[in-house]
Amino acid sequence: MTSTTTKRAAAVAVGAVGAGLVARRALHSDQVRFARMGGSSIAAPDAAGWVTDFLNAAYYARPAGERDVDDLRLAFAIVTTRWQRGSGRRLHAHDVLAFHRAFGRRRFNSSERGTLDREQLLAGAAKLHGDWFAEAWEDDARRGWGVVFETPEAKAAYVPEKRLELAKLGELTPAAKPPAEQVWHTYEPVPVADPDALVDVLTRPERWPDYGTAIGRFTPLRSGGLAGQTFEIEVAAQPAEKTPVYTRGYVTITRLVTHAEPEPLAAYVAELNEGMARIGRDEPQPVPDGATPLVAFDLTTHAGHFMGAGNNRLLLYVRDGQAYVRAAGTWDDMPWHLDQAYRLAGQQAQAAFWGEGDPQESMLHQLALRTAPQAGAAASPAPDAGGPAEESR
Repeated sequence: MTSTTTKRAAAVAVGAVGAGLVARRALHSDQVRFARMGGSSIAAPDAAGWVTDFLNAAYYARPAGERDVDDLRLAFAIVTTRWQRGSGRRLHAHDVLAFHRAFGRRRFNSSERGTLDREQLLAGAAKLHGDWFAEAWEDDARRGWGVVFETPEAKAAYVPEKRLELAKLGELTPAAKPPAEQVWHTYEPVPVADPDALVDVLTRPERWPDYGTAIGRFTPLRSGGLAGQTFEIEVAAQPAEKTPVYTRGYVTITRLVTHAEPEPLAAYVAELNEGMARIGRDEPQPVPDGATPLVAFDLTTHAGHFMGAGNNRLLLYVRDGQAYVRAAGTWDDMPWHLDQAYRLAGQQAQAAFWGEGDPQESMLHQLALRTAPQAGAAASPAPDAGGPAEESR
């Protein structure tokens, strides 16, 4: 090989290495990590179109007066069960063929062409999964982690960490700036009719998908209880009618205190209330004076989360004989790419999800409604429980 050829080869090699280093740096950037969070961990990019279309048919494409968020939960369960019964492999484009055989004719024979009502969803699920599905869907002993199981034994054998492997979880990213430079915000409280029932479902994370909303859902990714649990959050942004676009983020419960530990719980509440009063911009106290806290925990973000770096908190307390559930968050200012997306599509949805909007969009309202002795008993407003803040975060 001539010296000229050698020099050229060396230059090409150096260029390739340099390009590789730049690409590697880009692949680890916040922007690229955020872009990779589109869709769901259980569906490969080539499946995103048909999965979104199926969820759209079950909820978003239906007339507003005919939408039922429980139908959307059912549609998610049908998809998630397909993934689980496929030995945990990610769903791909070819999986649409089985869904088309089970649901295609029903969609185009419906009165609202291209949509699926509850009866059609259950009939299609029976064809896709088996005649056992409809009964199992209604059975807590055969439903968990967003999956419907044929038997209680199948549920007991489920390993949620299989989905965690697909998530490729990034590092924890709690708010890192000095507290005075963070954003502090308290959301409006939601009344709860039966706090004991709410504590029961909150501490059984496999049930959290049962309280998914029109704009977001939490799916647990670890075995065990609430302490240390990691959740995949799937969020739907709707920039135009009938076109939901899904993204996801991950959070882990890094701190959990309950009324069984009164001193740590009191210290947690005092620290949060003091910080909100000192740093928040005219924010109400997360736990009002005179209230008795029952449960409090931190949800800490992982790298790539659509809200950037921060901690959200969920609080359950009783005041004047009435129980409330409430969210409060502390966040670093978002990087520009997240801030622009948040201002365009996320700010209103974030407030709605944590209790300041339509109950079909609010996880806190869904928790309250589905644990109430009578439907709707916990859906009234709470003007004296601490009040909403003027800004949402």
